[in-house]
Amino acid sequence: MGVPTIAVNPDWGLVERRLRALLPARSVVAKRQELLAYDCDGLTLHRHQPPLVVLPETTAEVAAVVRLCNELQVPFIARGSGTGLSGGALAEQPALVIATSRMRRVIAIDLPNERITVEPGVINSWVTRAVAGDGFYYAPDPSSQVACSIGGNVAENSGGVHCLKYGVTSNHVLSMEVVLPDGSVTTLGSGMAETPELDLRGVFIGSEGTLGIATAITLRLLRQPACVAVLLADFASMEAAGEAVRLVTAAGVLPAGMEIMDRRCIHAVNDFFGVDEYPRDAAAVLLVELDGHPLEVKESVQMAADLCREAGAGGVREAWSQEERDRLWKGRKSAISALGRQFPNYYLQDGVVPRTALPRVLAAIERLSEEHGLAVANVFHAGDGNLHPLILYRSDEPGVNERVTALGAAILKLCLDAGGSISGEHGVGSDKRCYMDWMFSPDDLETMQLVRRAFDPDGLANPGKIFPTPKTCGESARRWVELKEEGRKLPDGVELY
Repeated sequence: MGVPTIAVNPDWGLVERRLRALLPARSVVAKRQELLAYDCDGLTLHRHQPPLVVLPETTAEVAAVVRLCNELQVPFIARGSGTGLSGGALAEQPALVIATSRMRRVIAIDLPNERITVEPGVINSWVTRAVAGDGFYYAPDPSSQVACSIGGNVAENSGGVHCLKYGVTSNHVLSMEVVLPDGSVTTLGSGMAETPELDLRGVFIGSEGTLGIATAITLRLLRQPACVAVLLADFASMEAAGEAVRLVTAAGVLPAGMEIMDRRCIHAVNDFFGVDEYPRDAAAVLLVELDGHPLEVKESVQMAADLCREAGAGGVREAWSQEERDRLWKGRKSAISALGRQFPNYYLQDGVVPRTALPRVLAAIERLSEEHGLAVANVFHAGDGNLHPLILYRSDEPGVNERVTALGAAILKLCLDAGGSISGEHGVGSDKRCYMDWMFSPDDLETMQLVRRAFDPDGLANPGKIFPTPKTCGESARRWVELKEEGRKLPDGVELY
């Protein structure tokens, strides 16, 4: 069973004419200057302009477009708000981009059963806004939640500040209406928290658009907690902040979220807002949010504060009011934007390490930064070890792209060596596919490809993403040559000459 063959260079004139017969004129984007908006996602290191973009507004329109792609063997890429950070919405080869940004309806709100159904273009923060007046909220909250869409969150299985206690996107999706790569429409999941069938809903979440396009998503809502408090602890070293995370979690305290920012982020945020909200002389600050019953929160705050001091905190500040809490979180949510005022370009990784490895991994990232001559800022989900090192650079510097990529790879290798993962929530896309065989064996990768082909036998949905091939990854090709020389079986479809 080889890798499916797809049309490399379709007749785009014919494709455009057929699309215009299916969709309103305003739903087909073909002008070069308008296509520039779709030449990359949040990963701006690489840019490829697609030949055509469509903006369907209903499930029926998405299905009609995908059926046409299946008929003409045209590869297609699903795209949400374009905030992804792995190149998952990048048209590296000529492909039709199907953007769901106009599908922004809240279809149904079912508060008695604590769920809401939305279209994929609905912005993450809009979900909570729709139900906050009734005392509910939607827990997954990526830093880009005011811009990223629910469809993109599903594709990448996004996390966020509160994923430590409440889980990532997959823990909050009950069912999805999905257009499969042949254009048929099906439902994955039952809308219930637990059902006995094969969990194809779980398979689809995090598949990065390689298995189809979700067009309606039913989400689990949570009741707003009775009491919330936030601690801000400052430390003289990043290692001490990491030790505080270890002590708090080891003591059995389960915060809603735990976030760390390093000195570079602290200064950038303070300068951005024109006020020193975070201690300027700190090497790192730790934000800890605790929620639940008022008595429980009060006791947990005291315990967490004591443990932070035991780890070496210079000061611990408590925020109990909504205004105070929002002010502390505003800096964390704005850290990337603040850093952008100092450096015009950044490359954001999201490797994961065990919490116990945080101090030594953070120290090693600092050494790698010096070795590669590139500034790195650290702002991350400390509670679950999901690192977000930002490699800061200026794209007009000669040869800088290669140095940035090399440093990113070294950081991911460091995470794997510590017993972690190459991605926690940003996905693999085109950015990290060459590192997948660092983490998975050829048999593992082949099994994943079998699942992908079961949904998409022609390989039309987001081709070239997630999985390494000799064509896209020279390093993978070298590793596969070594496997072949050892007499090992290669992933299905890989041919070396």
